[in-house]
Amino acid sequence: MILETKRLILRDWDENDIDDLVEGLNNIEVSKWLAYVPHPFTKEDAERWIRYCMHLTEKGMDRTAFEFAIELKSENKVIGGISLSNINKLHGTAGGGIWINAGYHGQGYGTEAFGKRIEFAFDVLKLRRLENGFFPGNEASFRMQEKFGYKIEGLGRKKFVCLADGQIKDECITGLLKEEWIRRVLSGDYNEDIQHGGSMSIDVLYKEFSGLETPR
Repeated sequence: MILETKRLILRDWDENDIDDLVEGLNNIEVSKWLAYVPHPFTKEDAERWIRYCMHLTEKGMDRTAFEFAIELKSENKVIGGISLSNINKLHGTAGGGIWINAGYHGQGYGTEAFGKRIEFAFDVLKLRRLENGFFPGNEASFRMQEKFGYKIEGLGRKKFVCLADGQIKDECITGLLKEEWIRRVLSGDYNEDIQHGGSMSIDVLYKEFSGLETPR
């Protein structure tokens, strides 16, 4: 599975990604915001993770989770990971998360990948609702989600023991409905992110949302 944006390729993980995976996740400033990533993050951890991801691909499009490596085109380097998890086609829902190598923060790569992930979930998989979350204090994650229309829906109190730092953490739970995403795109609130991260045209989105032609 390959998804492409202006600067990035989102693709299945393979054994060639081990070194980049260790570099990205063996950093407490990244892993402290992720529930299930240990610190230190070793080569053995990376190998185990990639075996799991490669096993997922055996089910093709029928899998219940997609785990994508985020590859920076200009460097042919994996700079992060992004997922759709707990996919339930009956209910049209999924969860997931994202991380970016700390050396590549602040350049919009996470937003670009996140936008493509949303497009894939709603347009290709035909889901209707996405759920995410973030640990309190991770304002960058919330600001990114908010760009795409995510709303805080609740608080999971003492929900996780973070493997990286051993701290018991709350989770702010966020959600996005397909119609909210389409409405936000049509409003022009984040067209730049859609242009970087997505290939669906405004005309296509408008027709899907309203059944009408784009107003001129």
